[in-house]
Amino acid sequence: MQSQWVFPISALQLTPSVVTSSYTVAKELYDRSRGVEFLFRLGSSLGLPTSAMFTAATWFHRFFMRYSMEDYHRQDVAASCIFLATKTEECGRKLRDVARVCQAKITGKDVSLIHSESPEVDQLQNVILLTEEVLLEALCFDFVAPSPHAELIDLFDAYPEDSRVHDYAWSIAHDSYRTPLCVLFAPRIIASACYVLAQRAVDGPHSASLDSRISASPPSASLPTPPSHKPASPDASRFAVEYYGFTEDDIAKVSDALSILLEYYSAQDMQNAPHAAPLTMISPPTSSLRPKLYEPFSQVPQLLSQPASVPPAGTSNRTPISSYGGNTPAKTPLHVAEQPERAMPEPAKKVIGRLDLS
Repeated sequence: MQSQWVFPISALQLTPSVVTSSYTVAKELYDRSRGVEFLFRLGSSLGLPTSAMFTAATWFHRFFMRYSMEDYHRQDVAASCIFLATKTEECGRKLRDVARVCQAKITGKDVSLIHSESPEVDQLQNVILLTEEVLLEALCFDFVAPSPHAELIDLFDAYPEDSRVHDYAWSIAHDSYRTPLCVLFAPRIIASACYVLAQRAVDGPHSASLDSRISASPPSASLPTPPSHKPASPDASRFAVEYYGFTEDDIAKVSDALSILLEYYSAQDMQNAPHAAPLTMISPPTSSLRPKLYEPFSQVPQLLSQPASVPPAGTSNRTPISSYGGNTPAKTPLHVAEQPERAMPEPAKKVIGRLDLS
């Protein structure tokens, strides 16, 4: 992965959403999770391969490292990422079909009830195209988005362990896209964290801790092993770390990735995500000293609902202003000037009601 797409964890405190608006880090991460959830639902309804959805999710996170969630609605960006991915991943879908399914998801209606020639679908097509132009510039036309799933396949082939570990690791890697891990760490770091966490979950509460699984050197063989934990081999719990030959710096990154995943799971409402309950019982690595990122999703302060995405008057035939290239933009005077217009939809156009898909 190119270095411009790997940010330090501290960059989450300095995103445009946090610096130029009323967003907190916790609120932005909550809305990123909701945006990726919407993206996955949209991609699934369009019948896209998971590889295309993972690529689109990576672009979604990259976009919001350079633009504010207050300026671009997460659902519009998600739809544009999906549409662009259908072209780069060779699973083409018509723009009208993407807009039609998107409208169905936004309004909570069955797609069969959404007329392809409706004004709302026409409006969404325009929004997707306008947002796509900004997305292309934010990505610097760099469409390569390596996935941790490819690294997991290598791990599975190298160590054909219990299929439950493989299934668990695969699912955790899916969930990793609901966090910003893809813009914080290289794919092999994320894959290793998913694999180690899956091993720990399957092995049970009396198995080796996460600290011992990712330590730079294996624990002393003289230490007693609880009778309920009998790994297949002395190094089974450390397979991922030893497979890659991680340095101490790499191990520190795996530790941070593990702690972010566990913090994300702990923030979930267990009534809506019962599958995450076993993971919330796992203690994070003690070596991760980063600041806390997540708050319980049920306690994240809700900002005022963003208006539906309607292009400001006079902008229907142009892209929103953007000339920031590879740099994170501050809010420009033009952004500030456009905000009141964006908050007031054009009288001739119907406002899109958005469902809360969290």
